[in-house]
Amino acid sequence: MIKKILKITGIVILLLIAALFAIPFFFQDAIKAKIAEAINKEVDANVSFANADLSLFKSFPQANVSVDKLLIINKAPFAGDTLVSLGEVNLQMSIKELFKGKDEPMKIESFSSKNGVINILFNKDGIGNFDIALKNKDAKDDGKSDPLSLKINEYKVENFRFKYFDERSKIKMVIDSLNHTGKGDFAASKLDLTTNSTAKVSLDMDKINYMNHVALTLDAVLGIDLNKSKYEFKQNKALINKLPLEFDGFIQLVEKGQEYDLKFKTPTSSFQNFLGLVPSAYAGSLEKVKTTGDFTISGFAKGLYSDTTVPKFNLAIASNNASFQYPDLPKSVQNIVIDTKIINETGILNDTYINLDKLSFRIDQDIFNAKANIRNVAVNPLVDAALKGTINLGNLSKAYPIKLDKPLSGILNADIQTKFDMKSVETNQYQNMQNSGNMTLTGFKYVDADNKAINVNKAAVQFTNTKINLQELSAKTGKTDLKASGVLENFYGFMFKDQVLKGNFNLESNQFAVSDFMSADTPKDSKTKSKDAVKIPAFLDCTLNAKANTVLYDNLVLKNVSGKVMIKDQKASLENIKTSIFGGTIGVNGSVSTKEKVPVFDMKLGMNAVDIAQTFTQLEMMKKIAPIAGVINGKLNSTINLSGKLDAVEMTPDLNSISGDLIGQLLSTTVNEKTSPLLNKLDESVKFIDLSKLNLNDLKAALTFKDGKVNVKPFDIKYQDIKVNIGGQHGFDQTMNYNIKFDVPAKYLGTDANKLIAKLSPAESAKLENIPVNAVLTGNFKNPKVSTDMKQAITNLTAQLVKTQKDKLVNQGTNALGNLLNGKSKDTTKAKQNEEVKTKAKDLLNGIFGKKK
Repeated sequence: MIKKILKITGIVILLLIAALFAIPFFFQDAIKAKIAEAINKEVDANVSFANADLSLFKSFPQANVSVDKLLIINKAPFAGDTLVSLGEVNLQMSIKELFKGKDEPMKIESFSSKNGVINILFNKDGIGNFDIALKNKDAKDDGKSDPLSLKINEYKVENFRFKYFDERSKIKMVIDSLNHTGKGDFAASKLDLTTNSTAKVSLDMDKINYMNHVALTLDAVLGIDLNKSKYEFKQNKALINKLPLEFDGFIQLVEKGQEYDLKFKTPTSSFQNFLGLVPSAYAGSLEKVKTTGDFTISGFAKGLYSDTTVPKFNLAIASNNASFQYPDLPKSVQNIVIDTKIINETGILNDTYINLDKLSFRIDQDIFNAKANIRNVAVNPLVDAALKGTINLGNLSKAYPIKLDKPLSGILNADIQTKFDMKSVETNQYQNMQNSGNMTLTGFKYVDADNKAINVNKAAVQFTNTKINLQELSAKTGKTDLKASGVLENFYGFMFKDQVLKGNFNLESNQFAVSDFMSADTPKDSKTKSKDAVKIPAFLDCTLNAKANTVLYDNLVLKNVSGKVMIKDQKASLENIKTSIFGGTIGVNGSVSTKEKVPVFDMKLGMNAVDIAQTFTQLEMMKKIAPIAGVINGKLNSTINLSGKLDAVEMTPDLNSISGDLIGQLLSTTVNEKTSPLLNKLDESVKFIDLSKLNLNDLKAALTFKDGKVNVKPFDIKYQDIKVNIGGQHGFDQTMNYNIKFDVPAKYLGTDANKLIAKLSPAESAKLENIPVNAVLTGNFKNPKVSTDMKQAITNLTAQLVKTQKDKLVNQGTNALGNLLNGKSKDTTKAKQNEEVKTKAKDLLNGIFGKKK
């Protein structure tokens, strides 16, 4: 009997388990339909979700509905923007809710969600993207119930990201890594909601960052009165980073806005409260830090927040004669005094003012003081500030756990006073500003992540109303030394209003290595490395007058460099840049722009008496344009116009992109044909010219280049009394196609030709026309191919000689007839004379195609 009961019990349990698995399949479609109906009934947006599943095990004994990848996409005027993206949503309800009829609402008792993103946007017209509730709904009760209703007593969100941006005020807030739970009976009109929250907050206002991943923790009991829309802080503990705060009071939603009556303060007055404000990544361990003195934050906010008013508030931050020292560091920070207030006494936002009455501290014997006052914050902020003191930068890391790869060193002295308003900054009305004082930095050394050291021997700056004078800058880095002086304009516009920084500087250097200012390899991952693209700063609008005895660029050594560089709109314009290089001088005018993704350049180069061998060996671009290094020795004058793209990292020309033209003149040149496969091949094919004896002095040539092709405009040279015309093209890949036209006097076509020509009278020889010989050069410079029309040239010469002999015989025949009439005779016949001409022509051909005489 017991076995039977156990057997029946086992079967029932199995049936129940099977039912728990099977039931969701029967109700899943109904659940999906109710969720879709509930969403579409309420919102005017594009809503989608990947799937909705029902489980009776996940939150047993309750049923659990999971919705995956819920998306809410805005319609106009925010069409396409994501309002909500939830990775997972879980709704819990009683199992009996599954058995309700089609028109009965399902009651949700709790919900949770993971990996969500909520984007709240306000456009320039003040319209928010979150207002997606359907408008003009029929207010009459049609007797139908909502498909889903809320009877929540618990909720939870994990890993949420909340983003807020107001286009008008330029306020941007991001609440990241948000985890929040709440428990309470939402069915009651009055309830106590117990909440636990953690998050990291970042806040920017008009491109100025005020908070960056500040850790927040809040454990609070909120008294909620739903009828009055009132939320009261009853019990709470908050941490800003590690600064503890307590809240007291309430927030109430009213018709005109929100009514505030809040008080807050630090529960203790230890100076460790101040260190708690510093992000833990920079503060180190606070547990063993020795502190003296106090630090308190207190204040209130009371009044209406509406379209025209803010609550009156007072925030006071105070510390007196405090100090701290980290246990593992040799130095302490002493005599810390902080007296700061942020106050609004009227409820009008523009009446808010900030008084930093004193900020002072001492490290060893170095004392630093600051004070500031800011008023009229909303309309036209008025700033009145002063800094005075000395800071030994080397002591900072000895007194505070600053994480530096390499320690700083140097002494900073400042004595500066400034008074200005933001409108004057925006409109450059320097007459409304009052700036004075000096700042110097001596013995400064900084080593970056690439182990490059920057040493500033001295930097001295003077502040005036209209500009900042860089009186002196003496620095060294890598192989570079430099001295600079000049002026900076619009410094405040650059600092506070994102305006361009204007300036005019003089720079001198004994040696300037461009590589010292280029980006270095930056590890991207364990397998690869990438280099950062070089960008001309967009915020610069300045002129640089430079002189350098030596400039090192790639493999080039430039001497006596001088000229002007103008930087504006991510473009550097070069004016009258001159340098001694390659045994001559080069002048440069043009521009380089990094505004687009791929940098571009446009240059005009003037080369004066540069050495051909050096120029066409060390400059890869010139080697491609005219591969004459090692073949032609001597000097070159040239004007080159070229433009194209640059490598974004190395800032060297992309040779396949360049285009332009070149006009060159050779000076004091000689030809070394033995080093050139092309000239050797040509020398073998053309016997009437000795290429080593070519005189190219004062030769002028013009060429153009584009798409990796160089076109040479036909030009003439002369070898003795042989005229030569050369033209054609070659590629940067060294392939070529050139035509050479020789205008050759007959006497150069061999010994036999000269013997035959010798039989002609001077008058007859003078009538012989030069013989055209054409050569075509193809292949490439290392493996050239040469073809000529020499046979046709010989045929032309033979025809001339035959014609000359015929004319001579005709003249002789006429003379013979005259002699016959005069009683004289001659047995020479016309046939015999023609045979003699053919024989001589045959001998001539053999001489021309034989060895060079």
